[in-house]
Amino acid sequence: MISANESWILWSIIIVIATVSIYLENHYEWASKISGPIIGLLAAATLSNVGIIPVESPVYDQVWDIVVPLAIPMLLFTCDLKQIWKESGRLLAIFLISSVGTVLGAVLGYLALSKAIPVLNHIAGMMVGSYIGGGVNFVAVSSAFDIPKELISAATVADNLLMVFYFLILLMIPSIGFFKKHFKFAYTEGVKEEEEKAYGKDTVITVQDVAFVFAISVIIVTISFTLSEIISGLGDNSFIQLVSNKYLILTTLTVACSTIFAKYFKKISGANEIGTFLIYLFFVVIGIPASIGAIIEKSPLLLVFCAIMVFVNMAVTFAGAKIFGFTVEEAILASNANIGGPTTAAAMAISKGWHRFVAPTMLVGTLGYIIGTYVGIFIGQILN
Repeated sequence: MISANESWILWSIIIVIATVSIYLENHYEWASKISGPIIGLLAAATLSNVGIIPVESPVYDQVWDIVVPLAIPMLLFTCDLKQIWKESGRLLAIFLISSVGTVLGAVLGYLALSKAIPVLNHIAGMMVGSYIGGGVNFVAVSSAFDIPKELISAATVADNLLMVFYFLILLMIPSIGFFKKHFKFAYTEGVKEEEEKAYGKDTVITVQDVAFVFAISVIIVTISFTLSEIISGLGDNSFIQLVSNKYLILTTLTVACSTIFAKYFKKISGANEIGTFLIYLFFVVIGIPASIGAIIEKSPLLLVFCAIMVFVNMAVTFAGAKIFGFTVEEAILASNANIGGPTTAAAMAISKGWHRFVAPTMLVGTLGYIIGTYVGIFIGQILN
């Protein structure tokens, strides 16, 4: 019904879908369980499958080429390597052990399913980036590799379906007898600490904040992509291809700036909020080319692949906790910070009353944002 060149109508649809998805997620329990990104993806997929919006359009290309690169530095503004190293404490070690579990799960899943799922090596890299970091790494790695958009959509659906069960399992673990008997606990059963929650405060965002967020992000993207073109012109060997990857350069430059100028970057409000909204636009757009038939055909196998990654991550995380004497709370939050990201891990810590772990969980989860893209692209390149 709508042609590919009707830009304003398509932009309106994309932005409205993202906005409604965010509203539903924040106001309805059923929507929060499904998650805003998957609501937006499914809504866009429905519109394209019934023929209301086109499957391809220059508007969608603009989201991939402009919106996504801008979102990545915005979501990395608070990645201060010095603070992460100083304040994360014991949780950093178990988080890295958990990350090893994520990589091992991807390799095992690839060995089991590579003949059944196309370009699984690149999908594995994409999911490693996502499961060590988060949405920002999912976007960066999926953009770095030539993954068919319908497979990205199918992987997103499979991932979000799995997350519902995964979080339920994590929440149940502290009350399971096996873990009570064989693992240490930081909080003894029945004890509740009354502490002020560290999160949930309103953020004041000024026009100046918005201006600086966009200005800094545009400059970082421009420098990064220019450097990428210069380095790629030096040769075509695998090393040059790796170091010239524009998303690796973008991540490195942003983290360097946010670490060296940490005090300045922390004074700028709104980067995470704006970046998150831009990522919602991305999820809407990747839902548009999704064929219902392709999702039905590919999602079951991709669900199995993601389940292998998550199961191995949990097994390695809790084995590491048992061997090295970490607590159940630390293992749960480390696994959550890997698979779900710092936001969901911190929310789980708050909901369970584990307030001493909230800040460290956010910090190590942020570290996942930093290393996720590197590890994801590495895994995607070495698996064949």
